[in-house]
Amino acid sequence: MKNYEHVRREMNERCLDAFYVSSGVNRLYVSGFASSDGVVLITPQHQYFFTDSRYIEAASRALPDFRVERTDAENTYNRLIMRAIEAEDIKSLAFEEKSVSYSDHQTLSGALPVVLQGAQSILTDLRAVKSETEIEKMIRAQRIAEEAFENTLGVIRPGMTEKEVAAELIYSMLKLGADGLSFDPIVVGGARSSMPHGVPTDAEIKTGTFLTMDFGCIKDGYCSDMTRTVAVGGYTDEMRAVYETVLRAQEAGIEKAAAGVPGSAVHAAAADVIGSAGFGAYFGHGFGHGLGLEVHECNSASPSDSRELKAGNVISAEPGIYLPGRFGVRIEDVIVIRDGGCENITRTPKRLLVI
Repeated sequence: MKNYEHVRREMNERCLDAFYVSSGVNRLYVSGFASSDGVVLITPQHQYFFTDSRYIEAASRALPDFRVERTDAENTYNRLIMRAIEAEDIKSLAFEEKSVSYSDHQTLSGALPVVLQGAQSILTDLRAVKSETEIEKMIRAQRIAEEAFENTLGVIRPGMTEKEVAAELIYSMLKLGADGLSFDPIVVGGARSSMPHGVPTDAEIKTGTFLTMDFGCIKDGYCSDMTRTVAVGGYTDEMRAVYETVLRAQEAGIEKAAAGVPGSAVHAAAADVIGSAGFGAYFGHGFGHGLGLEVHECNSASPSDSRELKAGNVISAEPGIYLPGRFGVRIEDVIVIRDGGCENITRTPKRLLVI
């Protein structure tokens, strides 16, 4: 069953006549076609893709199951939608209430003779459970990131800046076939590695310090995400102890993760390891977040997320310890939730590496 058919099934169950999909990421999910402009309209009988002259030729070729129509000054989006509404006697129109701006909502409600109903949860919930095809795409993105990491390790030297390391990661991922970046890489060294989302700077990488690299790429629309912390030139006993604590915490969370287990319980398994080692105050974020077409999706393994994980959820596994002004450690893999456990799709080793 294709994604738009899944949406139509959910519409029928909620007695919704049609679904107006305007956000780029949900258009991509529903249609399989990426564009910076366009609207998808799903009705009981048809699926429409409205777009402008920049995409009309490509969309017409890529979407044989859709009625692809071009918008212009004469045929605005609202006029094209109105024609479909009148042709199929649409009375209620679902929309993405968390994505549509207030002004766009006002325009829609004033232009269309339908009842607007927020139903973004349909798309959010569908996207949270990945098909095997989607998982295969995420694995391809993960393999690119992993190879880029190996390539970058070969060029890191003391005296390089964080920005230079970030540039190497970006260049390598794109050269290996990535379609884009999941997010701007986080590359922080030395005392700056205690900042979980530190931005790369001109700070130089120094011997005897940790270097944390958090990065990922997009392939066929889907994201990868991974973090590795490496030692530059060597490490102290304390640095090693913190690293091994984070690794044990990650392994505990991964061991706990399975369909039917609350995300908060997965987080707790990792947090208990860190807390027992005396570092509980220095682990301030969740164990993991969902990812797919976006690098942050549902479901998650956070202390506040009591929802049970489902088979097909894909989440990160990324506990960390951050000692302010000194150093930090984070290790991140990506896991697929299965019945009875989970599958780790990240292959890069996690032993403490000295470069």
